[in-house]
Amino acid sequence: MNYTFDEKQLQTIMAIADAKGPSGFEDEAVAAARNAASWMPRIEEDSMRNLYLYRKEHSGNKPVFMLDAHSDECGFIVHSIKPNGCLRFLTLGGWSTAGLPSSKVLVRNALGQWIPGIIALKPVHFMTAAERAGGNIDLSSLVIDIGATSKEEAVEKFHIRIAEPVVPAVTCEYSTENDLLFGKAFDCRIGCAAVLETLRRLDGLDLPFDVVGVLSSQEEVGERGMKVAVNHVKPDVAICFEGCPADDTFTEGYAIQTALKKGPMFRHIDKSIIVNPRYQRFVLELAQQKGLPVQESVREGGGNNGAIVQTALDGIPVVVAGVPVRYIHAMNCITSYYDYEATVQLAVEIVTAMTPELLKGF
Repeated sequence: MNYTFDEKQLQTIMAIADAKGPSGFEDEAVAAARNAASWMPRIEEDSMRNLYLYRKEHSGNKPVFMLDAHSDECGFIVHSIKPNGCLRFLTLGGWSTAGLPSSKVLVRNALGQWIPGIIALKPVHFMTAAERAGGNIDLSSLVIDIGATSKEEAVEKFHIRIAEPVVPAVTCEYSTENDLLFGKAFDCRIGCAAVLETLRRLDGLDLPFDVVGVLSSQEEVGERGMKVAVNHVKPDVAICFEGCPADDTFTEGYAIQTALKKGPMFRHIDKSIIVNPRYQRFVLELAQQKGLPVQESVREGGGNNGAIVQTALDGIPVVVAGVPVRYIHAMNCITSYYDYEATVQLAVEIVTAMTPELLKGF
């Protein structure tokens, strides 16, 4: 695969990844995407914080090809304030509690400021033998410590209130030497960047479809934004972009299906969807014809917006283009610019190769 590294694209990825936007609180992520897509002539936003992106070539009388990625990230929400000033919290999205203790986070306060905190577990020095031996960490045993000494101080000095969002305190970094991105929220901010870049490369092309970009909300808590967006866009065919879990650091070699630097992963099945097999094979064969790297998988778990799209309206053919990400749903993730670029290139090929006649065969 040939490509030229683009610093502007990297800056877009990093800005969107760094934006604080857990499920239900996507405002900052949407604002970052709006800024990156400022060249587009028509941008709409609904009350769910779904963002709709329209090309200047949009006619309104052609079949619709939707490109989707979700803008929310896994995060937390303040449940209550304890008498000692520590915060109880709930998760937004699926986390492994084992990886949370000692993680630095940012808590939004009533003034809209993001203040630092630490996810804390009882220090080992004060644990009983049974607690030290126990392997499972229950969420109720964790708190966020912002440094307050009482509930009154947390409220009056730190301006903490319940129902405010919390995100990992992580800043995206790029290793030029190794072509690796380290950061948070690549599920699915790397997909959001891919949607924006795919739209940019399609700019000016005369296509038989009206291509509409969607950055959807609340995917991590039940694909809620897409349930609204799919009825708004009414697509005839779609690609859902994802930051998908890489399995190349813990799986036996023969079973690895989503490795870093091997191109996008297109799943045949996961817990939520059986992808349209005709559309899926079209994509895999197209990648081979164009000499583009691609991976395919059969997943036992997982879920994505494609499941909502596929069963909406009269049924919509959809594939899921996953940029491999190590350690999604964790405080720190790893992905590569190479896989991002490969995903964009293949998405452009899919859109430009699609015809209404071909779509009828799906």
